[in-house]
Amino acid sequence: MSAGKILVVGGGIAGLSAAWGLVRRGFAVELFEQGALPYPKASSYDEHRIIRHAYGDMEGYAYLMPEAFRVWTALWAALGVCHYDAMPAVYLMRGESDWYETTKRSMGRMGVACTDISIDAAMARYPMVNPEGVTRVVQTDGAGMLYPIRILTDMVKLIAGLGVVLHPNSLVESVDLEAGTVRTAAGITQGDAVVVTAGAWVNRLIPSTIGVAVPSRQAVMFLAPPPALVGAWQAAPVLIDIGPDSGTYTLPPRAGTRLKIGDHQFTRQGDPDEDRTGTDADVERLTAAARRAWLDFDAYTVLERKACFYTVTADERFLVRRERCRHIGDLGGRPGRLIPEATPASFGTTCLTGRGGGRSVRSSSCGRGRRRGRRGLRGGG
Repeated sequence: MSAGKILVVGGGIAGLSAAWGLVRRGFAVELFEQGALPYPKASSYDEHRIIRHAYGDMEGYAYLMPEAFRVWTALWAALGVCHYDAMPAVYLMRGESDWYETTKRSMGRMGVACTDISIDAAMARYPMVNPEGVTRVVQTDGAGMLYPIRILTDMVKLIAGLGVVLHPNSLVESVDLEAGTVRTAAGITQGDAVVVTAGAWVNRLIPSTIGVAVPSRQAVMFLAPPPALVGAWQAAPVLIDIGPDSGTYTLPPRAGTRLKIGDHQFTRQGDPDEDRTGTDADVERLTAAARRAWLDFDAYTVLERKACFYTVTADERFLVRRERCRHIGDLGGRPGRLIPEATPASFGTTCLTGRGGGRSVRSSSCGRGRRRGRRGLRGGG
């Protein structure tokens, strides 16, 4: 006998993880996605993303990561394949920052290695780095790259095989949280609770998120390095530049992916339905930062400029709010565990709510923030 029927709105990593966790808990689950499954415009749809334990003064994130890695391991077992490439994350620090001390403290408490590398050794090892202004180089373990497109594709197959009813190309027009219903062009579907994982579209379904969880158009660039640096980049770890004018993250070309560079500057503007081709304005700041981070950056070929959307709060915290409904525990779930194995290290945006849901959680998929606190899970990059 089913523990209840849950309707999940959104088929990115958060929605797929929600469906996976709920169906394993004994719930009947239906999942609605406005596009294909997986959806190329989802916040979590990408070639590769960073996962790590090092979060600077965002220690709340750091202390969640051991559990996140445990759940990813459980997912690989369920999928029968691992879409994770373990490798160090190397941080190039330019100027003064409190990132090192807080990272060293949290990594030590978790028993994850965090080691200084001499600047000379780092420059010899990573010939693509612009050494100007580098004041410290730190290598951290407990890091690597996730392959989101592969994860999403396999999770769709996984949850379908577990009995989740999938509704691709089914735009949800509205949700009724108290009634536990979802409306699409095909009509109204009744459930016992609604889980909204609509990412950059969450404002359209949950009005209370307007002005709080704000869609943010971001840009990344996929690159081909100069021939002389191809080998160095193929052997490189994740490289993160921490500087006031050069802050970037760069993911190496592994397992059929391309070299990718991005930054952490939220625009907090844009329409997620607009064209996703990166414009000159989208990449202006990123290009300037890349020129400071990497030697002879103009010798790289830009293969693609891509815009994506995250949904962030002003302080980049996860939010939990009651949304006019009783707790999922009334339907047989454990309090506080609506999605027991939800997003292990989220690279999507989540809003949990609905009749029986009792909670609304909106999460920044790429949130880093500046103050300490328990802020959530992310894959990043």
